[in-house]
Amino acid sequence: MTLTKEIADFEAEKQRTHDRDVLDMIDVTTADLVATGIAAKAVQVGGMAPDFDLPDQLGNNVGLRDLLATGPVILNFYRGSWCPYCNLELRAYQQQLARIKAANASLVAISPMLPDASLSIAEKNTLEFPVLSDIGSGVSEAFGLAFVVDARIQQMYLERLGNDLPTLNGDASFRLPLPATYIVGQDGVVTYAYVVADYRVRADPEDVLAVLESA
Repeated sequence: MTLTKEIADFEAEKQRTHDRDVLDMIDVTTADLVATGIAAKAVQVGGMAPDFDLPDQLGNNVGLRDLLATGPVILNFYRGSWCPYCNLELRAYQQQLARIKAANASLVAISPMLPDASLSIAEKNTLEFPVLSDIGSGVSEAFGLAFVVDARIQQMYLERLGNDLPTLNGDASFRLPLPATYIVGQDGVVTYAYVVADYRVRADPEDVLAVLESA
């Protein structure tokens, strides 16, 4: 089953089971974020990927320049372990890991969560690729992906949905990245970019792999 189908099935189930006021607030705040045009301001195809050094879930330092020394890199920015769409997405990439390696490429996932929370999501989803902690959202900011969660939904996250971002991320800023997927060539130039401000829409790994394998 493709990620696109899994997300569609989850979204249909959510519409049946979640409180209507929660769904309506998500719709409104997501539409407002889309309307800011933030996605178009992010790093796009042809741009240089900002370099970074971030800790993975085991505390090891991972640098983009080091990854690029061995081949192209897929970068997946995700919101956190509390996001069901992100869990579906990370598991879908795990299923494609052999194909990624066969293309002499590597994959890393990046969120603002602290390393302990990153370790939890890696263990939960049996991930065999680095899950990096962008503490303070500096890397997502450099890519043009960082935003502050709408004040109208911050309390709903905490009290209704159990999404304790301040604890998971180690700060009270409520900053998140737009979910985004990039392929970065060995020269540091972005060859594929999928950035959508509606977090319910994700690049399908099948499409990403098709681009990677055709390069």
